[in-house]
Amino acid sequence: MMKQYETVFIVTPVLSEVQMKETAEKFKNFLISNEMEIVHEETWGLRKLAYPIKNRNTGYYQLFEFKANPEQILSLETQYRRDERIIRFLTFKMEKHSIAYSEKRRSLQNKAAETKETKTKEN
Repeated sequence: MMKQYETVFIVTPVLSEVQMKETAEKFKNFLISNEMEIVHEETWGLRKLAYPIKNRNTGYYQLFEFKANPEQILSLETQYRRDERIIRFLTFKMEKHSIAYSEKRRSLQNKAAETKETKTKEN
């Protein structure tokens, strides 16, 4: 039975922009190749950390929302631990309320983007 999960990971900021994108693409491909269904993904970019991690004050954030079998989460987290570019990660199972909230948030973001696009075309 597939359940919906959300995972956020932080990539070390010492990498170039291309290397950070390659790291995110590596994990996206891992999800796809292991028959996990990606529902949504967001790149939050370089952000300040709440506290220093491995003597770093910033990190490159990436989020994936996906559907998977519970047994597959262990293999994903093992991949995070094996990759020295990942300084932190968090994966959690989404309950019906968090799924609904996430869908609502995405639809509001899409509407805001469409409104911005329409205003740009008018000017």
